[in-house]
Amino acid sequence: MKIFNDITALRDNLRSKQAIVFVPTMGNLHAGHLALIKQAKQLADHVVVSIFVNRLQFLPHEDFDHYPRTFENDCKLLTGLNVNTLFAPSEKILFPTKQEFLLALPPVADTLEGEFRPGFFRGVATIVLKLFNIIKPNLAVFGKKDYQQLHIIREMVQQLNLPVEIIAGETVRAPDGLALSSRNQYLNRAQREEACNLYQTLLQIKHEIISGRRDYPVLLEIATKTLVKRGWKVDYIRIQKRSSLTPAHIDDTDLVMLGAAWLDKTRLIDNLEISG
Repeated sequence: MKIFNDITALRDNLRSKQAIVFVPTMGNLHAGHLALIKQAKQLADHVVVSIFVNRLQFLPHEDFDHYPRTFENDCKLLTGLNVNTLFAPSEKILFPTKQEFLLALPPVADTLEGEFRPGFFRGVATIVLKLFNIIKPNLAVFGKKDYQQLHIIREMVQQLNLPVEIIAGETVRAPDGLALSSRNQYLNRAQREEACNLYQTLLQIKHEIISGRRDYPVLLEIATKTLVKRGWKVDYIRIQKRSSLTPAHIDDTDLVMLGAAWLDKTRLIDNLEISG
């Protein structure tokens, strides 16, 4: 595996590659990331992974300074998967001057995650666009665990006519259903045992919808109260249309449930798609 910190050297190395698939990460790699990389390896001959903790997507009170950074172990994992290229730039490389050009996003970016983390998706979209411009991949793989992020990146690629095909990777879960996330390591033992109940609550509502219930406000109220009684602070639980991420109507068939909630100081997100 070749490791690059410099943009010019990376571009020189990639210029001769025929098909490039890109997996962007913030490092602290776990089985969820590795599944995306394994998927990427099936799609193109040359796999590029990036590791960069993007300051633009953290709010002032969030965990940028404490976000887990495990570069040495990440490199071992990537080498074990025979990744071709790792791009691991410093902030000075990606932001040689203050980043004053920031993307203006559509209204969907101000809902769900955007409602509780204002500016988050502007930071995500801006850094992804920069990385696409540097790496020029043919394909890029993003996980469904960050469902709204996947939706916004797809819309950005379509509306800006970027020559990149966006591939979705399925959420990887622990045996008890908890979606894998770097932030899971913030949980203590009791919180980790409780954490799977965000997924279980969404799963229960999915079963209700599949069985024919369409009283969505009631189902969402039940889900919220269930989690609150267990000690969670709920930011949102919503049932949306997959295609637009707007609120679902009773005659919609392709749905997604999305939830975000806190266990003490750790914020977890999850989602489940619902068909039929």
